[in-house]
Amino acid sequence: MAMANVLPMEKQVAAISALAEGSGIRRIERITGIHRDTIMWLGVRDGSGNRAGLLDSRRFGEGGCVTYIEELRDVIRKLHGVETKHVESIPVKEIFQGKTVWEGVVEVIELMGHPKAPRAYAWAHDTDDPMQTRKHVTVLHIPPVTSAVEAVRAAIVQEFRNREAEA
Repeated sequence: MAMANVLPMEKQVAAISALAEGSGIRRIERITGIHRDTIMWLGVRDGSGNRAGLLDSRRFGEGGCVTYIEELRDVIRKLHGVETKHVESIPVKEIFQGKTVWEGVVEVIELMGHPKAPRAYAWAHDTDDPMQTRKHVTVLHIPPVTSAVEAVRAAIVQEFRNREAEA
């Protein structure tokens, strides 16, 4: 029986990052050596919980089509009033008591001129709320939050606290 090939995580992240930045599939294929069908599969299975996460992650703004990364950078720019630069995409899987409670890709965004934080961690997801169909999550890189994993944990705790306060 033949064993299936497994694409290393760093190659998966490279392909997903390139898709998120708006690169074409054939270009990513040339640069990474990953077959275009695999790149398409990664785009559909991006870990965000959305069936076509990155491939459908464009929205139309005043200037035309905006990529997922640009969308997150815009949110951070509006919240914190600083210029931003995308640094990297980090896959995160948070497990609690043996169960996966969060799995996705966290974008690391450099903050230029922020008084307290050199970077922020960000991601977005669709919601069932018709008043807010998309939720953006941003967490500043301020101790104790110093990594993508810690940013996800902090967001989970905050979401839990928000739900308790509403109840």
